[in-house]
Amino acid sequence: MTEQTNRQRRSTDGIAAPLRYTVFRRIWLASLLSNLGLLIQGVGAAWAMTQMAASADKVALVQTALMLPIMLISMPAGAIADMYDRRIVTLVSLMIALIGASALTVLAGLKLITPETLLAFCFVVGSGNALFGPAWQSSVSEQVPPEALPSAVALNGISYNIARSFGPAVGGVIVAALGAVAAFACNAILYLPLLVVLLLWQRTTEPSRLPRERLNRAMVSGFRYITNSPPIKIVLLRTLVMGLCGGAVMALMPLVARDLLHGGAQTYGIMLGAFGMGAVVGALNIHELRKRMSGESAIRACTITMAFAMAALALSSEPVLTAAALVLAGAVWMASVALFNIGVQLSAPRWVAGRSLAAFQASISGGIAIGAWGWGHLTDYAGVEVALLVAAGLMLLSPLLGIWLAMPRVGARNEDAEVLADPEVKLSLTGRSGPLVVEIEYRVSQANARAFHNVMQDVQLSRQRNGAYGWSIARDIADPELWTERYHCPTWFDYLRQRNRSTQSERALHQQAIDFHIGPDPVRIRRMLERPFGSVRWKEETPDRANAEVLPVVATAAGSST
Repeated sequence: MTEQTNRQRRSTDGIAAPLRYTVFRRIWLASLLSNLGLLIQGVGAAWAMTQMAASADKVALVQTALMLPIMLISMPAGAIADMYDRRIVTLVSLMIALIGASALTVLAGLKLITPETLLAFCFVVGSGNALFGPAWQSSVSEQVPPEALPSAVALNGISYNIARSFGPAVGGVIVAALGAVAAFACNAILYLPLLVVLLLWQRTTEPSRLPRERLNRAMVSGFRYITNSPPIKIVLLRTLVMGLCGGAVMALMPLVARDLLHGGAQTYGIMLGAFGMGAVVGALNIHELRKRMSGESAIRACTITMAFAMAALALSSEPVLTAAALVLAGAVWMASVALFNIGVQLSAPRWVAGRSLAAFQASISGGIAIGAWGWGHLTDYAGVEVALLVAAGLMLLSPLLGIWLAMPRVGARNEDAEVLADPEVKLSLTGRSGPLVVEIEYRVSQANARAFHNVMQDVQLSRQRNGAYGWSIARDIADPELWTERYHCPTWFDYLRQRNRSTQSERALHQQAIDFHIGPDPVRIRRMLERPFGSVRWKEETPDRANAEVLPVVATAAGSST
């Protein structure tokens, strides 16, 4: 029995385990082709820009045009991924990218392309990918069981980097033989398999019993969750720094091929392929890296190694040495990005997974986009070698952030808790009734006052990231054992959402606070309307909207009732 369990655990832990699931396997293979096309287009766009513009900053702006949309629209994209059917969102986003790639192909074929139009349509393609990313990544947890999620995340990174291993080299050959227009056309064609696979995916969803949030409120909810989640904030900041420093490699790669190696489009493609091959190696070893090292130790090792690889890249004039440095840089880059991605995915509950991953995308892509612009300007001023050496120096110093912002420990995904029953209501309410004020009274022994107060600081973050505001904890000066927790929710529907967004660990935290309560009576909870909009008919002739509005009711209760 033990041997069978061990075999099952090994099969689940293996990097290829998610490929046993049909939906994931089909989407993964199709995304491999889509990534291949995107990288072929990237080679064509970057090399076309080197032919149209001599300045380094315009060449680097190709990378900015592809990455900047991810930073700009990632949070709306994440909110959309959480609000709507993720399959539909991915299909729409792919169509946007396909339209951009097709238009770029037509204009290039008609020889109407200019540096400005090239950047504009790269931006359109990047926008489609920005909308696609959060929906695609957050849907992975719907395609594989929780125990296979880290391997699935790593495999998605491998998909992109397998494409990067061959795509740039293939792109270089295509550009050298047929021109940039063929590279653009290839990208448009390779979007089609992924569109077909997503059309065939029969995604099952559980409809929410509450109305969908508006987009602006959903974005606020996502931002609020992230700002009140210290582990996610740390991961995002470390990701941003990694993108700012490491983005120099991708942004300046065309100039490395042209100015340091004195090569052409094919050399550029081969160098990108070397980086991609290294990234595949890094992704294949993620599981072993997580098993042997803590998150902080792994990130520290990766960033220091990346710094030395970037320095070698700057000082090398030999293609073989440059390619070897890029293999090493690709391996540690992919390992770092995958560790950051896994940290975010395992820290965020399902209801905000898309928005959390969107913030991750914004951090890495924003760092690369801003860094590419800065490294391009520095290259114009001081040269490719100096820019890469400065980036390597900053990368070498980046592990110092771990002194103040150590990477959080992550384990299994924090699963959503069971749905709570709605509280008893005798006042006529509509979904917009509010603000709602919640007061929870605890009676705590004076000997446990400090410990209780410490636990309540974590409860505060839990309440606030799930939708509460104006949180406070007060102690009665006439009765030191009596504590009152108080917070607001904007509306009745917001309160119902806030109650049922708690994860299992958050419910356990709330129960830990309740366990401090002493005395024969249970914890007392009051729910009040601060301004009773929707619950009072201001004029006798005003119709009572509450009579026409059916509020959701759940028959069974589970967990804490706060």
